[in-house]
Amino acid sequence: METILQHFRKDEQPFIEMAIGWIREVEDTYSPKLTGFLDPRQQRIVESLAGSSMLLVGLYGAFPEAERRRVLIYPDYYVPEPVDYRIAIFDVKYASKFLQLDHKDILGSMMSLGIDRSKFGDIRVVDDQVQFAVADELKDYMTANFLSIGKAKVTVEESNRPEDWIVTTDTWTEEMHIVSSLRLDVVTAALVTIPRQKAATLVHGEKVKVNWAVRDQPAFELQESDMISIRGSGRFKVIAIEGRTRKDKIRLIVGKLE
Repeated sequence: METILQHFRKDEQPFIEMAIGWIREVEDTYSPKLTGFLDPRQQRIVESLAGSSMLLVGLYGAFPEAERRRVLIYPDYYVPEPVDYRIAIFDVKYASKFLQLDHKDILGSMMSLGIDRSKFGDIRVVDDQVQFAVADELKDYMTANFLSIGKAKVTVEESNRPEDWIVTTDTWTEEMHIVSSLRLDVVTAALVTIPRQKAATLVHGEKVKVNWAVRDQPAFELQESDMISIRGSGRFKVIAIEGRTRKDKIRLIVGKLE
């Protein structure tokens, strides 16, 4: 376990300790453990930790190619089914002829209900169709209390037909970058082709997120699988760190969301 921990960041320690607790619970009880919705970085951490034990890990977010998924940690005798992940998909009904909803407004309204982020999965918006995933135990609460998004009045209805769920396909373009280090300001500068000083200003100005969390320290060091969001420039992910050049520069394979 110690060997695995050295690959993660110090500020991820609280989540790592919680994940270790989940794993130990399954080892002790020999019964499955279901988590809340986790982002891809958290999913990777749980998979890495469980990989050092005899346990198996399943991930499911209901939507095809879901980003936020619930994780089921289970012994080898268990065969999980989608129903075991206890996820409900809801349609949002609103006056689509007169207004348009976006992801940020929908998530903000959900959070204003005082419910933890781990209870919500992906939010999908295509044209005037809006759907979201939520932990099954919140179905009745959402139906009764999720009545507005901003100034818009809404109602929500559970969608039980997977064929009606919104399918989105992300397209990532791979790029090779040669960088002097894995510092956030250095990589940001390379990704959006700006001077390093300007990239540092973006970071200090809280315009850059790594794994869905604002990082305001230019010296923050990136790792493989990190997701980077640069305000005004889009999303990127570190696919691979492919060693060094003869001049001791780092070869970085990065995906850019089109």
